[in-house]
Amino acid sequence: MRNIWTIAKREFNNYFSSPVAYAVALLFLGIVGIIFVLNLMVLSNNPYGYMDAPDVRMITGPMAFMLMLATPALTMRLLADEVRMGTMELLLTAPLRDYELVVGKWLGAFLFNLVLIGISLVFPIMLNQMVKPGIDQMQMIAAYLGVILVAASLLGLGVGISAIFDNQIAAFFTTLVVFVVLWWLIGAPANILPSGGEVFAYLDMSGQLYNNFNEGILKLSSIVYFLSLTSLGLFIGATAVEIRRWR
Repeated sequence: MRNIWTIAKREFNNYFSSPVAYAVALLFLGIVGIIFVLNLMVLSNNPYGYMDAPDVRMITGPMAFMLMLATPALTMRLLADEVRMGTMELLLTAPLRDYELVVGKWLGAFLFNLVLIGISLVFPIMLNQMVKPGIDQMQMIAAYLGVILVAASLLGLGVGISAIFDNQIAAFFTTLVVFVVLWWLIGAPANILPSGGEVFAYLDMSGQLYNNFNEGILKLSSIVYFLSLTSLGLFIGATAVEIRRWR
């Protein structure tokens, strides 16, 4: 556990010395903030045009989508850069297990994402002050839990893919393609197939978030889905590192 925490702290601190991380944070919070303001402007100009009162979905929906686009930039260098710089060999000769290296890298990135998600809490706090008698707190907790699980699973897959490549650009685009498939494409057959479509609906990442967590619904199957994706990504990463060790 000490090795995992040491690597996580190093990676977490590295993000605050990386211009890429600052650019991602600025775009992430800036775009979510712009969408939040635009939603408020629409609601203030046409308060009777919506059946539902404004809620946290106007924040968590765009936030999860931005995480999907931003995560490849955050994970592309985590292990691929170690290979490119030749420091992977040093790590592999250290008293460090393969899974500790991968989990430590993932945890550092996850903590950075938690900082961004924590800063975004300013938006529901503002919304709570504008809506009487306030927004649904349980829905907010469920929606934010969904965003955290999305971040964890995306980072897990991103770290796993980064471990396969020794080129950051290849890791970035491969990760982005996988995310696009999970977010948009994999759920499409659910609306076409006469039977068996529920499997594709279950694998649809955006559907798991928008149809469950964002609605304030906590389903064990959805939690298992995101934890499974996270575990799969970390397993792929640990396996890729182990293969490099025995080459």
